[in-house]
Amino acid sequence: MTDALVVEDLRVAFGGLRALDGVTIRVGAGEIVGLIGPNGAGKTTLFDGVCGFVSCEGSITLAGRDIGASSPHVRAAAGLGRSFQDARLFGALSVLETLQVAAELHLERSGVLSTMAGLRRARRAERRAEATASELIDLMGLAPYRAKFVRELSTGTRRIVDLACVLAQSPSVVLLDEPSSGIAQRETESLGPLLLGVREHLSCSMVLIEHDMPLLLSLAERVYALETGRVIAEGRPDDVVHDPEVIRSYLGADASAIQRSGRRT
Repeated sequence: MTDALVVEDLRVAFGGLRALDGVTIRVGAGEIVGLIGPNGAGKTTLFDGVCGFVSCEGSITLAGRDIGASSPHVRAAAGLGRSFQDARLFGALSVLETLQVAAELHLERSGVLSTMAGLRRARRAERRAEATASELIDLMGLAPYRAKFVRELSTGTRRIVDLACVLAQSPSVVLLDEPSSGIAQRETESLGPLLLGVREHLSCSMVLIEHDMPLLLSLAERVYALETGRVIAEGRPDDVVHDPEVIRSYLGADASAIQRSGRRT
């Protein structure tokens, strides 16, 4: 079976600084893969390179298709979804309206003239977008916030809306950049089951950057550890987090840090 995502020997340099130095990762169909490492290890840069936001050398293959020379929007259309640490949503839109806009980007464009004239094709596209938005609201547990403005939502709920916008594009691979960052422990605890439900619903693969180790270990089937732009360990989560090099570079000198890392009081 073809891997969902294959990144081989990816290299990114900013001037004289090499941010990624030959990173290779593979993500199987339907697999959840974790990325760990200290700040500055190159995790977000890896996502930026895969999505086409920074120039890079190496090979990037999505479901057997070479996307390394494609623009970001072509990669997204091919099935690559990406969330960011800082969700930038339109605060003046409701949750339903926000998801309708995201869904309309994925649906067949009806054209400006037909939209202005209110022709049947445009109306069908609008109905499909609203149906998709409503489905995502149910899937993501956002029904209580359906009519609320985005600016009224908590940080955690905005992150869920942002993730729903990514899912509106029906991606085959979703890159999640610290989805638990800045949210309460209660919201973090509900995030794991939610992401597993999303994976099952969309039959998609996920790559997860996450500093909350208990959350990451509850989700990831394999983990890559990065340090200074290189992969220093790869394998089953339990093996990677107990790797001496990973403990030294990221988790500290004591393996018990694995249980403390990312916990909120």
